[in-house]
Amino acid sequence: MKIAFVGKGGSGKTTLSSLFIRHLAANEAPVVAVDADINQHLGAALGLDEQEAAALPAMGAQLPLIKDYLRGSNPRIASAETMIKTTPPGEGSRLLRVCEDNPVYDACARTVGLDDGDIRLMVTGPFTESDLGVACYHSKVGAVELCLNHLVDGPEEYVVVDMTAGSDSFASGMFTRFDMTFLVAEPTRKGVSVYRQYKEYAQDFGVALKVVGNKVQGEDDLEFLRAEVGEDLLVTIGHSDWVRAMEKGRPARFELLEADNRMALQALQNAAEDSYGQRDWERYTRQMVHFHLRNAESWGNEKTGADLAAQVDPAFVLDERFARAEATPQPA
Repeated sequence: MKIAFVGKGGSGKTTLSSLFIRHLAANEAPVVAVDADINQHLGAALGLDEQEAAALPAMGAQLPLIKDYLRGSNPRIASAETMIKTTPPGEGSRLLRVCEDNPVYDACARTVGLDDGDIRLMVTGPFTESDLGVACYHSKVGAVELCLNHLVDGPEEYVVVDMTAGSDSFASGMFTRFDMTFLVAEPTRKGVSVYRQYKEYAQDFGVALKVVGNKVQGEDDLEFLRAEVGEDLLVTIGHSDWVRAMEKGRPARFELLEADNRMALQALQNAAEDSYGQRDWERYTRQMVHFHLRNAESWGNEKTGADLAAQVDPAFVLDERFARAEATPQPA
């Protein structure tokens, strides 16, 4: 399952992402976690110190390797240089799987040990001073989108992405890459404004969206969220002494997280599992192609000097047949 956490800056989405990742690890689920936010805090939320977090390899810096590996022997892609962030897989492409070793994970992922198991963590890399005036953050997130386009996952495997704040992910088609999007909202007008944007953009693409109310302090806060988001409100999270200790760098063992909050995390997992059962692989592939053609026409063809529409393999559908590495021989 591919899961996104979104919300305005300061809503607590990174904290909720990290709690959900810990919950999945405690339930022995395989997890690949991705920090795609411009502010790179997921590593710290998962217990890394500043030095360890700073040492995480940036996916954006490994983009040539990622493209070259994923291209494989796909005859429709003339070179790695002609691949853009939306390039879809086709016959001959290499695919990524949650439970495997491959050169992309070797270069970009690091194992993080949690109380109840290990997860893989990947990060886009921070937006640095050297990027000012010469790059946009979407170029870094493009590495994440390209990997998601080539990733197949089974029903008990998780890819959890802490997305960039606000509605920036709508600058590409990455918001359609998920089985479930959890929008973290505080009980304020600003807190629900991003929800309205997501709801408006996502409804035309069948994106599953649920709201997690955060920093809810009483019945009045709960009623406010119910009135603003209606049936999309899944669960609420209140004050947590465990989270406060984590933010100070002194978390207790995860098993000591408050019972109400652990139940809320289980509700998130249940919703994710339900959404996976509704996955439409043909629509998923069709949307991938749709956004690739839009990007090709608007800027990709000019940038690469190639007709990127020719990269689309009309007979290819990314589906569960490819979820196991042994199901499809990989090109040398």
